[in-house]
Amino acid sequence: MKKILFVGAEAMPFAATGGLGDVMGSLPAALAETGDTDVRVVMPLYAAVSQEWRAQMKQEAVFYVRLAWREQYCGVFSLQKSGVTYYFIDNEYYFGRPTLYGHHDDGERYAYFCMAVMEMLARLDYYPDVLHAHDWQAALSVVYLNCIYRNRAGYEKIQTAFTIHNIEYQGIYDFAILGDVFSLGENEHSLMEHSGCINLMKAAVECADRVTTVSPRYAEEIRTAEFAHGLSACLCNNAGKLCGILNGIDYVYYDPKKDKAIPANFSSRSMAGKAACKKALQEETGLPVREDVPMLSIISRLASHKGLDIVEGAIGRLVEENDIQLVILGKGEARYESFFTDLQARFPDKVRALITYDRDLSKRIYAATDIFLMPSKSEPCGLSQMIASRYGAIPVVRETGGLYDSIKPFWMDKKTMRGNGFTFADYSADVLARVTESAIALYRDPVLCKKLVSKIMRTDFSWKASATQYIALYEGMLS
Repeated sequence: MKKILFVGAEAMPFAATGGLGDVMGSLPAALAETGDTDVRVVMPLYAAVSQEWRAQMKQEAVFYVRLAWREQYCGVFSLQKSGVTYYFIDNEYYFGRPTLYGHHDDGERYAYFCMAVMEMLARLDYYPDVLHAHDWQAALSVVYLNCIYRNRAGYEKIQTAFTIHNIEYQGIYDFAILGDVFSLGENEHSLMEHSGCINLMKAAVECADRVTTVSPRYAEEIRTAEFAHGLSACLCNNAGKLCGILNGIDYVYYDPKKDKAIPANFSSRSMAGKAACKKALQEETGLPVREDVPMLSIISRLASHKGLDIVEGAIGRLVEENDIQLVILGKGEARYESFFTDLQARFPDKVRALITYDRDLSKRIYAATDIFLMPSKSEPCGLSQMIASRYGAIPVVRETGGLYDSIKPFWMDKKTMRGNGFTFADYSADVLARVTESAIALYRDPVLCKKLVSKIMRTDFSWKASATQYIALYEGMLS
C-alpha cells in the first residue's frame, strides 16, 4: 500500500480560505477510497479550528523544533476522517492567530511548519513513500528534505511532488533572512535564488521529483511569460517533470439533491426545486419575484484577474438592454466593490451586490442561478464553474486554465448537443457581452435550455477521475 503525505497550509473543513483548502480536504479522501493508498495530511493547528474538531483529536507527540537560533515547542495531534489521517502542528505563537495568512512573519511561520513536519516523521516513525507539498507555504518541506534530512535513516527514499495551485503567490523574501529565518546556508543560495531574492516556489520546483498544477491548460500556460509571474524559464527547464491534473469538487458537500443549505432540493431529473430556490433568493434579496427572467450571477473574489475589468465594460449594456436579474457575491478591491454597489443603485430592480463572503449564501445563489459568469483573465483551475454546473447554472467562461479544460462550448451537431456551457477566447468586454447574450437567448428557448442544463448537471466534476491520475503519478514516481 502506497503511503502518501499531503503537506499544506489549510484543509476543509478544519480551516480554509479558498481552493487549496478544498483540494486538501477532498483529494485525500478520494485517494483513500481507491483502497490502495494510505493517505495522511498535515497542516497547522490554527485558532480557527473549532472545538468540535479539537475534541476528536489525539495527541501523538510533543517535541521542540530548531529553526536557525530558535527552539520552538511543537505538539502533533491527529484525527481520522473519511479514511484519512489528519495531523495538526500545534504552536500557539505561530498559529494561534485570528487569521490564517497576512502576518508580517508568514515566512517564519511556514518555515517552522515545514521543519516541524520533517521532525514529525521521525517522532512518529512514519516515513511516506511520497511527500506531496502544496503551494509556497509548504515548499520548504521539499527543500528541507533534500538539503537537510535526505541522508538520515528513513528519509532517504521519500519521493517528492510539489503542486502549484496559483503561481502568482511564490513566497518571495530578501536574502538577509536565508540563515536567520529559513535555517539555510550559502550552499543553498543558488537553489533559493530567483531575480535576486529568495523564491520558495522556485526552490521547490527545482527540488521536487514531480511538479503538478491544477489543470492541463495551466501547466502549459505557466511556461509562458504571460502567465508565469517570472518563473517561465524555471518551469521550462523543469518541463519534463511538470504535468497538470484537473481538480474536482466534493460531491457530498456540493449536492443539490441533499444540500441542507439551500431552500429546496433538486436534481437533473427533477428541477422543480431549482425554481423554488430562485424564488427564495429573489425574496431574500428584495428582487422582483419573477420565474420568467433569467438570473445571472458572479461569485468571486473582486479582483482584476477574475475578469472584472471586462465585466465593468460589459455589464451596463447587459443589464440595460436585457430583461435579466444579476446577483454579485464577493469582496475584494474597493474599485469593484464600489462599481457593483453603484450598479445596484442604478438598477435597483435588476441588480443585487452582496459585498461579503458567505459559504451558505454562495450555495443559495448557485442553486438559484440560471447563467453563471466567470470571465477570468487567468484561472489555474477554478471550482466555481464546476459548482455552478452541479447546481444547474449555465456557465459562461473565458478559455483559460482550468476553465478551458472543464467547460466546452455549446453547439448543436444536427440533433446532437455538444459542449456544456458558453466560452470565449478574446479578453474583451464586447465579446463577453455577446457570448452572455447568446446564453440569455438560449434561456428563452425552454426546451433546449432544459436539455442543456440537464447535460451540464450530469458532467462529472467529481474527484474520481483526478484521483486515478494522481495514483498513476505516484506509481510512476515509485516504479
